[in-house]
Amino acid sequence: MQNIFLIGFMGAGKSTIARWLHRQKGMRLIEMDEMIVRQEKMSISQIFETKGEEYFRKLETDLLEGLGQQENTVVSCGGGVAMRQCNVDAMRKSGKIVYLSASPQTIYGRVKNSHDRPLLEGNMNVEYITKLMEQRLPKYLAAADLTVKTDGRRAEEICGEILEGCEL
Repeated sequence: MQNIFLIGFMGAGKSTIARWLHRQKGMRLIEMDEMIVRQEKMSISQIFETKGEEYFRKLETDLLEGLGQQENTVVSCGGGVAMRQCNVDAMRKSGKIVYLSASPQTIYGRVKNSHDRPLLEGNMNVEYITKLMEQRLPKYLAAADLTVKTDGRRAEEICGEILEGCEL
């Protein structure tokens, strides 16, 4: 079975949906942010602080390029992964790209108590989230083989739409 790459904004539901597909469909699970944190032995916020965003983005690209030989894997991508065309190209080579979308209000509700999202630290409000989402939306849409809305929906329903849309 081919791979599924879940892209979308922070808090769109990528980790939740990836875990559901892993448990219910037996897919291998890769949580990109968690892998990078383990590899670097520091939080994403610390990586941004000490080594910079560009370093972090390179780690994401290296991780994706290393997944080329995997099959039957669901990958929960970091929110910025689809901003780099080389990442989109790497994902396309080995699977389907699913954009999980949610409203800025839903995103805010899901992430407002989180302190491990460096791009939102100090900007934890609907207005900033809306602005950043609008900047990223064209790249998400251009990368996606399938777009699935997550607002107010159960994981089972969302995953059913993904499996049907990816013909798995």
